[in-house]
Amino acid sequence: MRTSSTFARFFIGLVLLLGLAKPDPDPLQDYCIANTNTPPPFFMNGAHCIDPSLASTTHFVTSALSKPGNTTASQFGYSVTIANTTNLPGLNTMGLTMSRIDIARDGLVPPHWHPRASEVTTLLKGSLLVGFVDTSNRLFTQQLRVGDSFVFPKGLVHFLFNLDSVGPAMCLSGFSSQAPGLQSAALASFTSKPGIPDEVLRAAFKINGQDVAKIRRNLGG
Repeated sequence: MRTSSTFARFFIGLVLLLGLAKPDPDPLQDYCIANTNTPPPFFMNGAHCIDPSLASTTHFVTSALSKPGNTTASQFGYSVTIANTTNLPGLNTMGLTMSRIDIARDGLVPPHWHPRASEVTTLLKGSLLVGFVDTSNRLFTQQLRVGDSFVFPKGLVHFLFNLDSVGPAMCLSGFSSQAPGLQSAALASFTSKPGIPDEVLRAAFKINGQDVAKIRRNLGG
């Protein structure tokens, strides 16, 4: 009985702690305008603030997402334009990031994940097939029409694919962190510096040495 009681107290305490966990810490003031003019004097978890008396409306507005990105610059046919503390300093400490995603016809945002944020995507133009895979290896996928929104849970592999072979697609995504981070499944595996040993990749993906070299070459690794 004593062991069960101890475990129950531990479990309840763990649940309470997890309930308090948040992607980013709450700000301790109305705002903390990111200082983007000079390099920080020391490393910190976020960007240091300017003097609040120097805050102005311009710190809280940006047109960064108003223009389409260059999808031809990516071999997968997509472009991501981000609104973060660099071009929208007022976002600092707010636990938010926004991005505009332009995807060319037949373009793909390949499988990737954000280690520090959940993401909600709203389609504004075109048609998209989106999906994510959970930790039980179950795929959740949906074809989006204009006006539809889809949530990608934090840290799970997901993708966006333009089903339209004629026209481009465009969507807006919001993230629950000012620094969501991004890792591509393919790039992390085949283009890391230094590279993951070939024998590891051969065993993990059930491919041969020629396949490893070809994939690395195709991905620019």
